Amino acid sequence: MSSPPLLSYVTFNRLGLTVKNLASIFDTTNDFEMHIIDNNSSDGTWDYIQSLDDERIISKTRIGVNVGLIYALNINLMKRRSDQYFISVDNDVYIETKDWITRFLKVFKKFPDVGLLGVEKGYPDPNALPPAIHKRKGGVSYYQIKNTRPDAMRNYVPGCCMCLSPKLIEETGYLSEENYFGDIELCYRINNYTDFKTGFVKNISIKMPQAIKCGECKYKNRCELYNSGQTCFTNYRRLYKNDDFKRNFRWKLYETIADLDNGTRPVYCASSHDYASMSSHIFNMEWALENFRFYIENAN
Repeated sequence: MSSPPLLSYVTFNRLGLTVKNLASIFDTTNDFEMHIIDNNSSDGTWDYIQSLDDERIISKTRIGVNVGLIYALNINLMKRRSDQYFISVDNDVYIETKDWITRFLKVFKKFPDVGLLGVEKGYPDPNALPPAIHKRKGGVSYYQIKNTRPDAMRNYVPGCCMCLSPKLIEETGYLSEENYFGDIELCYRINNYTDFKTGFVKNISIKMPQAIKCGECKYKNRCELYNSGQTCFTNYRRLYKNDDFKRNFRWKLYETIADLDNGTRPVYCASSHDYASMSSHIFNMEWALENFRFYIENAN
């Protein structure tokens, strides 16, 4: 019998959302092994995480400085056993479907060539899919992203709630610490340089509220910020730097794609967390360190 999927959950402030949205994950009828990482939150998130005692939580880690989401995700990806699916859920995702993990796994079982699955973004984000083909087999279906090069930059599965198969991870390795473009780069790499498919499962429903009122927060009686004039979203908004990073360093994504096109870069991505991967695969440490520094200097 294969291991339950590894569920990666990374937090960065927004404690009110974390409390509400983690509860929706623990309410699932499916099994999983959760690894939680806190990216140097300053709103009491780490104290809350330490208080959790669900038996499905395998590890809790606090990183003393925010080095960006990709850095944290790859720490959890390293903890995965070879037969485990890898699921990543952002802390602004509220999952409404109780058996959502089973629904992911049914698609992987029925369609062996699928490597990565995600869901449509929930309210308040628009539910607009990129060009996709409806695939159906034996009562199981998903929407496969079209592998069309001209508009491939928008053909990706948002990383807010995504599941990767073990066979895919064996071929593609980690998320790229060299360009730090996460879901965009990963899906482009899969769609254009592997035989795996990516797509969406439409029968998993999520919501993505970006804030909640303090009076409605389930943690308000223990919150150190309640009635202080600040909220758990104050520092998050001030220190959220992903958009700034993409504006400044999009050129790394384009250079990565060019290297893949001309064959100078393999589809496998190494990680600074995994010495063996760096010793046997190309890895631009200068780029990675520049990305780490950006978040260390701007997002803490």
